[in-house]
Formats: sequence, C-alpha cells, structure tokens
Amino acid sequence: MTQPLAWRERPLQSRIDAELAVIAEKHVRIALAIENIWGHPECLDYINSLVVSGYEDGKQRQGFSAEVLDALISLTFLHEDEP
Repeated sequence: MTQPLAWRERPLQSRIDAELAVIAEKHVRIALAIENIWGHPECLDYINSLVVSGYEDGKQRQGFSAEVLDALISLTFLHEDEP
C-alpha cells in the first residue's frame, strides 16, 4: 500500500495549485488574479492587501472563510519558497 505524500514533500507547484483551488471555489476572480501575477513581487503585496486591509479594489469585503484565509497565508509562504 502506498500513502499520500506529506504536504511538505509534495512538489511546490502541486501545493500552489491546491491552495489556488481552495480559493477558486469561492473567489474565482481572486484566484485568477493571484495566478496571473504569481512569481512577481506585487503578488505578495496583493495577497497581503487582501488579508490585512480588508479591501480589494477600494471596496470593503465581508471577509474570507477560515479555509480561504489559510490558503492565502499558505500562498505567501509558498511564494517566498519559490526559486
């Protein structure tokens, strides 16, 4: 029998895709925006603005579910780990 790889043992792109999928379930536009700017310094700025400020495009949001918030935070760490 085989066991699934531990989270940290999975390839980096696989972890990124999994987190983006969590976000896309409820916030497709945000997931697409992150995907489009992934690898650029402004990507971290964008994610941080979503998490910290509570605003997107000058509009106040109601907030994210815990699952989406966890995915956004995980993406910040994954972005920093990328070569």
